[in-house]
Amino acid sequence: MTQLSSKVLDFLLTSQKNEITEYYIYQNIAKRTKDEHNKKVLYKIAKEEKAHYDYFKKFTKRDVSPSKFKIYYYTIICLLFGLTFGVKLMEKGENGANAAYLNAAKEFPEIIKIADDEDRHEQELISIISEERLEYMGSIVLGLNDALVELTGALAGFTLSLQNSRIIAFMGLITGISASFSMAASEYLSTKADGGDNAIKSAIYTGIAYVVTVALLILPFFLISNYIISLIVTVLIAVFVILIFNYYISIAKDYPFKKRFFEMALISLGVAAISFGIGFIVKQFFGFEI
Repeated sequence: MTQLSSKVLDFLLTSQKNEITEYYIYQNIAKRTKDEHNKKVLYKIAKEEKAHYDYFKKFTKRDVSPSKFKIYYYTIICLLFGLTFGVKLMEKGENGANAAYLNAAKEFPEIIKIADDEDRHEQELISIISEERLEYMGSIVLGLNDALVELTGALAGFTLSLQNSRIIAFMGLITGISASFSMAASEYLSTKADGGDNAIKSAIYTGIAYVVTVALLILPFFLISNYIISLIVTVLIAVFVILIFNYYISIAKDYPFKKRFFEMALISLGVAAISFGIGFIVKQFFGFEI
């Protein structure tokens, strides 16, 4: 074999380190996975990562230690946020290496085929991972989005008409809890009508997403006495929730991030602005305030 330059050799050693690190990550996740189907998929990916490591070792003639930080980091991410999100986040972290692969291919052409085969096969395996939270993502979106739009609007409307943080918080809490039961019931009936087998689970996911969002949105009104500042913080929390949720779903489901984020943010903030205006009209023309 042609003598490799130090630059290409360093790249192969880096690739070798990534492969052995991912081998241990997939092994760790598989050990902690209860679902037998997912366990088999993860062990299969781990086996391939180890094979790639061994292949690179033939050329580098060295053993390479894995990154302990990455092993712990991605294992925790997968345990907290789900297999699909964690695995896809890890794979996306490798996308920036394309230019380096092309440079290395000038001396080591086999690297391109290895990279292409690895990417194709890993994507095939990742796509067959079965995860309940993603199967009910539609129900979660329904609960979260409805809570963001409805409660952000309601709190904005209450703010000017009531002008009391504690009262606004309790009004928001009552409105939110009532709406969460209503939305969960609607999701149950809708899923039943569509012939779905898991109407109860769909309703539970919708209700939980709604309640969690309600709790986050009304929290500032319990903690901050100034009702205007409370509303501002609530709006910021709403935007943050939209940001985090859309980032999660863009990774886990390969959806476009920017389009979905701006769409949800504009709808929620637009409704809040309209409701704030209605509250102002109620206060000015009807003299209703506390």
